[in-house]
Amino acid sequence: MPMTGSVGSAQALDGREAGLQAAHQALNTMGANTPVFGVVISSHQYQAREVLNGVSSLLGDSPLIGFSSPAGLTNTGQHAHSVVVAILSGDFQVDTQWYPGYAQSGRETASKVNQQVLGRVERQSILGFGDGFNGDAEQFCGAIPSQPSQIAGALSSGDLHTGNTYQMAGNQTGTGALAAAFLRGNIRMEVGYDHGWNPIGKQFRVTRSRGFWLRTLDGRPASESYSELFGYPPRDWAFPPLSHLARLYPLGVEQGEELVIRSPIRVEADGSFRMNASIRDGIDAYLLVGSLATCETAARQAAQNALKKLGDVKPALALVLVDVAWQMLLKAHPGAEIAAVQDILGDKVPVAGGYTLGQIVPDDKAHPKYLNQHISVILFGEDTN
Repeated sequence: MPMTGSVGSAQALDGREAGLQAAHQALNTMGANTPVFGVVISSHQYQAREVLNGVSSLLGDSPLIGFSSPAGLTNTGQHAHSVVVAILSGDFQVDTQWYPGYAQSGRETASKVNQQVLGRVERQSILGFGDGFNGDAEQFCGAIPSQPSQIAGALSSGDLHTGNTYQMAGNQTGTGALAAAFLRGNIRMEVGYDHGWNPIGKQFRVTRSRGFWLRTLDGRPASESYSELFGYPPRDWAFPPLSHLARLYPLGVEQGEELVIRSPIRVEADGSFRMNASIRDGIDAYLLVGSLATCETAARQAAQNALKKLGDVKPALALVLVDVAWQMLLKAHPGAEIAAVQDILGDKVPVAGGYTLGQIVPDDKAHPKYLNQHISVILFGEDTN
């Protein structure tokens, strides 16, 4: 049976109705094929349990995982206050797992994921969605070996002010968790990623950082350093919209020979930046800025890289996971990143996605990478080997 993918999206007053309509649309597009696996991207404004009940009422026992997002993405662009459902059919199997302890320990969660992988002899691909506000994704990635399986995914987003976000797996929903799907059989998952942010020459020294809080740059509260650059009073950075728009201006920090992007989630009342990855004291950080043109180029490159890895295999579904900073930057051009991806994939490949607070991508080295500010394009196709 050839692999088939389809996507549905819907808006409604309540989550159950939106989930049901989105699943119905996806099933109608799929035709007579039986869904084997589904991904749900839901507005954080809906109740997770209601959304899952609506989707499951049509998809039955089909394995599901999902996450919350400020907006969903499909072939037709961006959809606010919506539910997006992507389904795949084919000759493969899926197990979903719910790891409620992710926020307490990324390392222990990674150990449990590893146990699940080692429990089967077949090679597996892992798709996972973790909490974007709580939990240490970098610690999680550092404890996951790149082989024998590969892992990709993202961190759920939602209300940046309240930290409201959720994850879904099977019939379970909640916050602070990791939702994971283990895919095996006649299926391939290939990932391409890139970003559209570049240094502009402004350099800082990280002088005080504790956990997820970047306290001072060049000996001053982080908000004062940004205030000097952008002209708004330091106090204004602690309140919307500036407290969230700080994510538009991430920092590039040196890790070995690489410049790794680290982005604020928000600015706190004391002027510190709340991150979701730690930054070491004493290192140099460079201010980065993005643009429509550089992000469109990055989206095309990410899609091209994923397509190249698939080789001669035709993609059945594209899952596009985009940092929430892109939504802010492209506000005047909603859906521009999807149009750029379609420049490479064409408009026949079903597309589903959402905005995230970080991306997890496979790496050829010892461990997967945790990224900020990127777009990742995950393509699913048949394994012809």
